[in-house]
Amino acid sequence: MSLVIGLVVGLVLGLTGAGGSIFAVPLLMAGLGWSITQAATVSLLAVAISAAVGTAMAWKHSYVRYRAATLMAAVGILVAPIGIRAADGMPAANLALIFALVLVVVAIRMFHGARTSKEDATVVRSAVAGEGRSSAGRIGSVDPETGRLVWTRAVALTVSLIGAATGFLSGMLGVGGGFVIVPALRATLPLSMHSAVATSLMAIALTSSVTFVSCLLQGRPAPLLAALPFVAGSVLGMVLGRRVAPRVSGPALQQGFAIAAGVVALVMAVKTWMSM
Repeated sequence: MSLVIGLVVGLVLGLTGAGGSIFAVPLLMAGLGWSITQAATVSLLAVAISAAVGTAMAWKHSYVRYRAATLMAAVGILVAPIGIRAADGMPAANLALIFALVLVVVAIRMFHGARTSKEDATVVRSAVAGEGRSSAGRIGSVDPETGRLVWTRAVALTVSLIGAATGFLSGMLGVGGGFVIVPALRATLPLSMHSAVATSLMAIALTSSVTFVSCLLQGRPAPLLAALPFVAGSVLGMVLGRRVAPRVSGPALQQGFAIAAGVVALVMAVKTWMSM
């Protein structure tokens, strides 16, 4: 079951844009009977490794803005322990309801985005040729000669704030946070969708890996031996998803993911509410 869940999560990561890893926690809870904190901790490990694989595959296309990713990760790593303490200090039922609410927000954003930004919806984690069209970012600019971001205080502050939000969510819910990073980068900086997704992968890999270690150091239980098949399955699913994504990706896929996320959120919320 752990391997199957990992394959599903990895496949979603490979097929969809940012936010696919948010399925990991509810599936681990439902399939293996883990608590939300156990599932969140193990999810961080799988997300970190899968995102690292995705970063390596995107690196050769020069999509990764490594300076922005490193800054986001550095700030996220500093903020993540606050999220961990917040999660450990509240009842599991309340944490589960918060997770369900986040799932609903992700579902609505992705469903709406697939309808209004069809070009972006076709961009997934798979490696594709061409940098793609850059967004009309309100902050910063790109050097036309080097293609790199021109760093200013406003750019650094924006990237730091995105990293802080990602770190808090990673620590609290065990999610990668790509559903925050990608739309935030697209809305504020002049980056293409390919670049935003690839940059988010590097930030997620760094933030999730250190946050996972922080969870262990703070005494969170983590069934690591049982998690190994899940981690292996997620990496395998990620690679498979990236290979088939160019054939099946598009707005319909994003909308399907959004509907699935909404259903999972509803089931999770009802089950938690009935157990309170």
